[in-house]
Amino acid sequence: MLQQAALDTLANLCCGRTRQIIGRASSVVRMSNDKTLTFTPMEQEALNFHSKGKPGKIEVHSSKPTNTEKALSLAYSPGVAAPCKAIARDPSKVYDYTARGNLVAVISNGTAVLGLGNIGPLASKPVMEGKGILFKQFAGIDVFDIELNTFDVDSTVAAVRALEPTFGGINLEDIKAPECFEIEEQLKKIMKIPVFHDDQHGTAIVSGAALINACHVTNRRIEDIRMVVNGAGASAVACSNIFINLGVRRENLIMCDTQGVIYKGRKEGMNKYKEKFAVETEARSLTQALVGADVFVGLSAAGAVTGEMIKPMAKNPILFAMANPDPEITPDQARAARPDSIVATGRSDFPNQVNNVLGFPSIFRGALDTRATQINEEMKLAAVHALARLAREDVPDKVSASYDGQSFRYGPEYLIPKPFDPRVLLWVAPAVAKAAMDSGVAQKKIENFDAYRDSLESFQGPSKVFIRSAIHKVLAQTTQEGVLPKIVFPEGTSNKILKAVSVLIEERICQPILLGPPERIREKIKLLDLQNMKDVQIILPAASPQLKSYCDELYRRRSRKGVHMAEAERLIVDSNYFAAMMLEMDDADGLINGASQNYGDAVRPILQLIGTGKEGVASGMNLVLLEDRFLLLTDTTVNINPTAEQLATIALQAARVAEYFGQAPRIAMLSYSNFTDQKGTPAKMRAAAQLVKQKRPDFSVDGDIQADTAVNVDLINRIFPFCELKDSANILVFPNLEASNIAYKLLQQLGKGEVIGPFLLGVRKAANVLQRTTTVDAIVNSVVLTTLEAQYLKERRKRRS
Repeated sequence: MLQQAALDTLANLCCGRTRQIIGRASSVVRMSNDKTLTFTPMEQEALNFHSKGKPGKIEVHSSKPTNTEKALSLAYSPGVAAPCKAIARDPSKVYDYTARGNLVAVISNGTAVLGLGNIGPLASKPVMEGKGILFKQFAGIDVFDIELNTFDVDSTVAAVRALEPTFGGINLEDIKAPECFEIEEQLKKIMKIPVFHDDQHGTAIVSGAALINACHVTNRRIEDIRMVVNGAGASAVACSNIFINLGVRRENLIMCDTQGVIYKGRKEGMNKYKEKFAVETEARSLTQALVGADVFVGLSAAGAVTGEMIKPMAKNPILFAMANPDPEITPDQARAARPDSIVATGRSDFPNQVNNVLGFPSIFRGALDTRATQINEEMKLAAVHALARLAREDVPDKVSASYDGQSFRYGPEYLIPKPFDPRVLLWVAPAVAKAAMDSGVAQKKIENFDAYRDSLESFQGPSKVFIRSAIHKVLAQTTQEGVLPKIVFPEGTSNKILKAVSVLIEERICQPILLGPPERIREKIKLLDLQNMKDVQIILPAASPQLKSYCDELYRRRSRKGVHMAEAERLIVDSNYFAAMMLEMDDADGLINGASQNYGDAVRPILQLIGTGKEGVASGMNLVLLEDRFLLLTDTTVNINPTAEQLATIALQAARVAEYFGQAPRIAMLSYSNFTDQKGTPAKMRAAAQLVKQKRPDFSVDGDIQADTAVNVDLINRIFPFCELKDSANILVFPNLEASNIAYKLLQQLGKGEVIGPFLLGVRKAANVLQRTTTVDAIVNSVVLTTLEAQYLKERRKRRS
């Protein structure tokens, strides 16, 4: 997976935002034809990025294992004949047996590459490869980029049409006007899969969302605004069409090109597409057209508008200066002339970036998932309204973190979501899919949109799917019990905790209880603008009515362990001890701690006041979520050098977690050796395996075994056929804390999977300790699983009583 900085560069380049790679020249490269080109430092870095390792940015991976002769015989001859025959009999089976339903062609002839012009098909290939990466990264869609050496309408249409059996959709890219209009129109008539010219419609959809919200924040009605569009190319025409569909009156929209206003009766430089926007007006220049206008939409050239030209515009002028690579007027220039102006550009270094990546990945996702025969106006408008609505929602901390901690809030400088907002897919794709169904172009219906939204989260990583599944379990149990579990947070003044609690309240996961000074917590809630936390329960331990009873109970439990009454009185006003006692006295159902303190300080009160279950062993466990399975790693936090007996208990604790999530436990007792008679660590792990087997003979468990062997079933079957593990292990038990802690933290930083946790096992009640490096998302995940644990323990106590 590419790092975000690289993706941000790709998003800007592929959507025409080339300004970011321009700077002072510093290097000269000699080409094979003896010509030389001068590159800026950033451009040289981009060249290195593209040439390092494998040239380019993409490669093809098999979605099925093909590392055995049997697998190859199924993937190709002779096994491949079976799906071929099935598809020949029923063409719809192509979606069951091939990747067509998730495959889009990005097609260009390179005649209008944004910011670069007519560079031809070969030179456009880096942009098209980048476009494919954005499809994959933002919506999980596979792409083949196709650069066509065709420049007239008929040959381009013929070439694209011939590709229909291969793809589920066609994304036309960087084809010059007016040919792009004709090509798309003809292809939409003759093809039964979506055809979408992103340069036209992508910009239109995103700017349409910005227009809705710009009118909202300035108290305008779209049907009343006067608009001037500067530019008459593909993007300008598409934007104007969508603005009219949103309610702008055609007679209130003046379009300008290089020759001035497009007015009724003009003959010079006209075509049938411009003719549609000719209006009755006395204005003949852009300057004249802007007088009294509410909105300026620029899809033209840098510097086309000056401060003097916008001064006569209406109050709170809305300026969408979207020329590439530099806008018609910069936000600074606009505000110098009109401090009340609201400005959007195509640049990521200014607020309100109109970036097509907010549109095309999610739009195609919704179209592909319904097998839509086209992307029609209803689907485009659904995307517009979904983006506009999303911008008005509170922005998660994860989005702010992607932008160096910037805070975003709906208003003049935040009209549309940010490109790296993961919610865009979850809002836009369902809206597009529903519009496809409602408008009759969907060949496949989505029966359950809640389940569909959950499935979309899988494109954002396995943890999203796992946590969403856990959330459903929590909500189902909450519905059955009729009450939200109470989770106490000792670190009530932590910004990360407060932001996480806001998410938890929104999702109705739990009833949070914050510990700490109420005034300070309320002040932080106000500063963080967490509007849904006005009624959250806050307790100052020192002022709690339960303080004396808690203190007496702490003294009773710890008096023979060196804690005098004065010490008990000192400890109980500490939020860590107060929270642990709340949980122990059933005034809370779960506890989360550790976001702002070291692990030892956070876990000590839990172990001292709540203690372990009858097994007498507490342990730490991490979940590693892979694309097709999950692993449990233990003990990762508590026992420095556990005995064989302790390891067996720890393994059984982890096994209960696996069973709860519907997985048959397959336990590997890890060592540096495979099935030896060595003493020391191997002997300890063999003994631990035998102890587990004695207690649970139905479990699959073995050791001593090396980690690579334990997770590779082919290796087990080929070299160690006697191994008790007949499938890859899903519970990895480490011999000591050093090995486990190092392993899970390396996986967290370097592995392809996602690591969640750690979680405390073996404790009598649901209490967990976070890492100090935790994020808001990680806190939410931990609380969800802690709440689930609390519900499970409560239900188990009921059954036993």
